[in-house]
Amino acid sequence: MPVLDWLGKEKVINHHLDVPFRFLDKKFSVGASENKIIHGDNLLALKSLLPEFAGRVKCIYIDPPYNTGNEGWIYNDAVNDPQINRWLGQVVGKEGEDLTRHDKWLCMMYPRLRLLQKLLSSDGAIFISIDDNEQANLKLICDEIFGAQNFCSCMIWKCKSGGANDVKGIACDTESILVYAKNISACQFNKDTEAQVTTNYNHMDENGRRYSLDRLDKQSLGYQPTLDFPITGTDGKIYVVEHKNPSNKVARWRWSKETVEQRYDELVFKYPYVYTKNYEKIDGAIPRNLLVEERFGRTRSGKTELAALFDKISPFAFPKPTKLIKFLLSIATDKNSIVLDSFAGSGTTAHAVINLNAQDGGNRKFILIELNDYAESITAERVKRVGGSFDFFELGAELFDDDGFINAEVSREKLFDYVYFMETHKHFSPSDEEFLLGVDDGIAYYFFDDEELNFDLLAKIRTRAAAYVIYAANCTLADSELDEFNITFKKIPRDIPKL
Repeated sequence: MPVLDWLGKEKVINHHLDVPFRFLDKKFSVGASENKIIHGDNLLALKSLLPEFAGRVKCIYIDPPYNTGNEGWIYNDAVNDPQINRWLGQVVGKEGEDLTRHDKWLCMMYPRLRLLQKLLSSDGAIFISIDDNEQANLKLICDEIFGAQNFCSCMIWKCKSGGANDVKGIACDTESILVYAKNISACQFNKDTEAQVTTNYNHMDENGRRYSLDRLDKQSLGYQPTLDFPITGTDGKIYVVEHKNPSNKVARWRWSKETVEQRYDELVFKYPYVYTKNYEKIDGAIPRNLLVEERFGRTRSGKTELAALFDKISPFAFPKPTKLIKFLLSIATDKNSIVLDSFAGSGTTAHAVINLNAQDGGNRKFILIELNDYAESITAERVKRVGGSFDFFELGAELFDDDGFINAEVSREKLFDYVYFMETHKHFSPSDEEFLLGVDDGIAYYFFDDEELNFDLLAKIRTRAAAYVIYAANCTLADSELDEFNITFKKIPRDIPKL
């Protein structure tokens, strides 16, 4: 498999492992729901989501910067932004000073995609909007991160309806949407229930179902001698594959001899051709990768609907239309799926989730992450104006300080919740017993901050359980004594689970 290389890759290929875990601080809520809008760097925010959401996100849609060389994003080589210079200096090193804008873009995207891959469920899919500036590079790094075998499609979306008459060369009316599955064998896309069918279903069976006739012999499938054989029809006539040039055979049957024998009653014989019945698809059609119809929206329609929410002035130049994202969600989610957008922008993804839930009675949840300061004034405000409910978060304190010890700024409750969730995948609930994290599957979990695990400390334990996991600063009990009481000792901070 071809692997893309670029300046700085060796420094970012495992950078997602070094990203510090930060807690999320809730700032306010709009309504009551499990939806989240997070303001902050998505690299840090994605790491913060891992304990609770790793392997749980059914659908990810992202619309990252296209890296055209014109937009004012912090990784653009035309922008001498101290944030990117500091990040590149820390992660890539001195050679980061020589990176092109494409190197910078790849350095930015790679660790984020690694974390997104971890968040995706085993049957989930990710959709990534991109244009020709980075499409080829994105395809190669996604092949590397998600696996080339999990590539599903490169969808082509018609984003414009004319214009661009002043462009020199060839005007581009489309953008790409790369689609990857976490595990293609487990991923199943829903039917496109609004597909426009052009087939003329001009026949009807005894049950009133309409169908068209599809010839059994085809020229486009590639000739195979084993699929070129005579068939005796119900009328006693012999039917053969039609070869327009018998000296250069290209046609063959779509069915093998065995299939013809097994499904003979399904065949329709109208000399000189054999047909199969192609029934009208009343439950929708298989999704196609060419998204050119008006039902998928255009950039201008995305701008118009956003302007309608913000005093007739769109705060974004190129927002995606909700129609497009709603379609992607409709083929990739069920009614209770979790949807994530880590380049949230104006909040189109949340708007599309709300619209789809209203349409089919679903209960999909969304998680949005937005770096810029408009996360509250535009992203969250849009969601609020279209009737959405959510909790709004800022990135909080890091779990560990620079020396590897527990950060003093971390509250005890958040620390307890982190440790207990990493151990059990359940949330901590305070109890009357001060150091008890909880009991799960017969195991009691304790966290004794700076204390030493000895018999005096054991005397403080009031909960009786089949086994114990005890976090403490040190342990003076012998292994035999730990075994006697079914205790697993974990040293603080060394044994605190890390992501």
